[in-house]
Order: sequence, then structure tokens, then C-alpha cells
Amino acid sequence: MSFSLYDATVQTFHQILSSTEVVLAKGKEHYQKAGGNADEVLDVQLIEDMLPFRFQVISVAHHSLGALKGATSGEFGPPQVAQLDYSGLQGLIQESLRGLDEFSKDSVNGLEGRRVTFKMGGMEIPFNAEDFLLSFSLPNFYFHATTTYDILRMKGVQLGKRDFLGRLRIDR
Repeated sequence: MSFSLYDATVQTFHQILSSTEVVLAKGKEHYQKAGGNADEVLDVQLIEDMLPFRFQVISVAHHSLGALKGATSGEFGPPQVAQLDYSGLQGLIQESLRGLDEFSKDSVNGLEGRRVTFKMGGMEIPFNAEDFLLSFSLPNFYFHATTTYDILRMKGVQLGKRDFLGRLRIDR
């Protein structure tokens, strides 16, 4: 079986971005049914030393579509944190899903061996593209998607593991 960088990244990003889209929709519905506003969750943190919900969702987009763009350009840094409202965060996830379509199998697989530098302040961490995507962005992607899910669960949104997993790539 041949397994490619595209299979490991784009397909995985698509699966979890799609599930994050569903999780966010359920979150919005929860707040609407409760007579509240989903924007109430934007600054919620799991614990005081963790960044809030807004940052978590932005980071899901940043470590998927943003990571592919960074691997293509050769440079990646922390996300720019816009003051998006809940609907804006939903739009960002939808935009990221659409953006994945810009990356063909050949373009992603062609990134192998290319240099990518993570820059944050004065710190620079060199990677090759496949190690950047698989050992840095993919774990961060899952971390932030999980934290997004966890914050909404903590706030009472009825979510289950299947919501997080999304559509599995089963053998048909």
C-alpha cells in the first residue's frame, strides 16, 4: 500500500475540519435553544493558562490550510488572532475546507524534502515539509480541534465522540 503526504494531511484535515464545522453548528444551536448567544463562549478557557475558544478555532484553521500554505512558502508562524465572532469562526472553518481543494495530490506530495522554518519572535525551528506537517502541525491541529470540542462540551453542548471523529474513510 502506498501512503502519501497528501493522504496523511489533506484528507485528515478535511475530515476533522468537517467535524469541527458540525461541532460549531451544534454549539450555535445549543446557545440559540438556551436563549443565549454563541459569542458567550469566545473567551472561555478550559483553565486560566490556556488560550480561549476563539484562539482554538483559529488554530484549527491555521494548522491545516495555513500549514499547507506555510509548507508551500517555506515559512510558518503563530496565527494572527482576529477578533472574529462565533459566526466568523464558522466562516473561517468553511473557508479552510474550501481552501484544501486548492491543493492537489501532486502539489502536496511534491512538498517532500522542502525546507520549512517555523518562526516565532526570535526563535526559528527548521523542518523539512513532511516533518513540519506530520510532527508539528498535525499534532497541533488535533490539539486545537479537541480543545474546541472540549470547551463546547464543558459549556453543555450535547456532543459525542462521533461528532469529533466526523466522516470516517471506510473501505466501501
